[in-house]
Amino acid sequence: MDRIQEYFAGKIPAAQKEIKSFLSSHGDKSIGDIKVSQIYQGMRGMPALICETSKLDPNEGIRFRGYSIPELQELLPKYPGGEEPLPEGLFYLILMNELPTDDDVRRVSNNWARRAIVPPHVFKTIDALPFRAHPMTQFVIAIMALRTESIFAKEYAAGCPKSDYWIHTFEDSMNLIARLPRIAAYIYRRAYKNDQHIEPDTKLDWAGNFAHMLGFDNKEFRELMRLYMTIHSDHEGGNVSAHTVHLVGSALSDAYQSFAAGMNGLAGPLHGLANQEVIKWTMEMKDSIGSEVPTKEQIAEYCHKTMINGKVIPGFGHAVLRKTDPRYTAQREFAMKHMPDDPLFNLISNIYDVVPGILEATGKVKNPWPNVDAHSGQLLMHYGLVEYDFYTVLFGVSRSIGTLTNLIWDRAMAMPLERPGSITTDLLKKKFLE
Repeated sequence: MDRIQEYFAGKIPAAQKEIKSFLSSHGDKSIGDIKVSQIYQGMRGMPALICETSKLDPNEGIRFRGYSIPELQELLPKYPGGEEPLPEGLFYLILMNELPTDDDVRRVSNNWARRAIVPPHVFKTIDALPFRAHPMTQFVIAIMALRTESIFAKEYAAGCPKSDYWIHTFEDSMNLIARLPRIAAYIYRRAYKNDQHIEPDTKLDWAGNFAHMLGFDNKEFRELMRLYMTIHSDHEGGNVSAHTVHLVGSALSDAYQSFAAGMNGLAGPLHGLANQEVIKWTMEMKDSIGSEVPTKEQIAEYCHKTMINGKVIPGFGHAVLRKTDPRYTAQREFAMKHMPDDPLFNLISNIYDVVPGILEATGKVKNPWPNVDAHSGQLLMHYGLVEYDFYTVLFGVSRSIGTLTNLIWDRAMAMPLERPGSITTDLLKKKFLE
């Protein structure tokens, strides 16, 4: 530790003690309608954003334009012969605020297929990175390399009127959504399949073609990708990735800059990287216990060890939800339909039975129930996509649908630059202590 770092380290304990003491005495006091504690707790629960496309209710779960996931599974168009909703249908719903017809979905799918050609320099940019670079690092860099194609950037530089901002943002967003599966599949095949790439099949839908380019032509896996891309697409506006896209976009940064910023947020362990952490923790549990399907007693013991070591049990709890995540339930139902005897699924089921009770017993966890990340890895591994470092990239491809739709609406409604105020602890102490 150098002298500057050592000096700074000495200041931390006093600052932590000061804020802890202040919050203990004054955390429930208010500044306007906001509690002091909320200011220190990541603005938790503060209504400060408009997000029309979806809403996360603590007790009901996510609703997309008012529709629950089970309702969308019933109402959204399906691929011929399929049972899961097409992501193109969800995109149409959250963009237009109306349920699409089969023709509407086919038009979106065809539109994205026409836009899906990725310029060669993007692949060269990816190839310039070390193979060991994390897939999310490659993904974000590829998005920025694709920014050379930004229509909004060109038109803004040429002096286009504000009333046309949304048009150019729409074009950028449609192009980006269309090209992301190709980029993601390229990263996957480069990193894990000896750089052997698979050309797109334009006869397939967006998610089905993504599965094909990844190298999984199993019809069930295509169905999984349709479900996965639908349920991960949007989660109201306050989560890190969605909020970051909105925040950066409010500076009139184009869709590529805004989405790349959001993906850097998604890559964090407390956000999208959690799906990777869940399966890693689960596999480490199996190795430690020495069993493919540990007993519930063994699971409970391992969970207690995890917490004793100061770590969280990944995949459980949520900042907003106070029930089992409906996205978890949708994935569980998929597993029960297609792979009820999979040993890893049985392990995930046993974890589901054990962990909530352990977390509730601590008296510190408001939501001990599983979130979406607790199940997705098992489904992917069942079909052979075992490289869990790549899972967050899948999440990112899906999240483009919600975040970029919101960016289009931000431009259409001429939403202003986001610029909240801030305050210091000293000023808060003067307000309440003097």
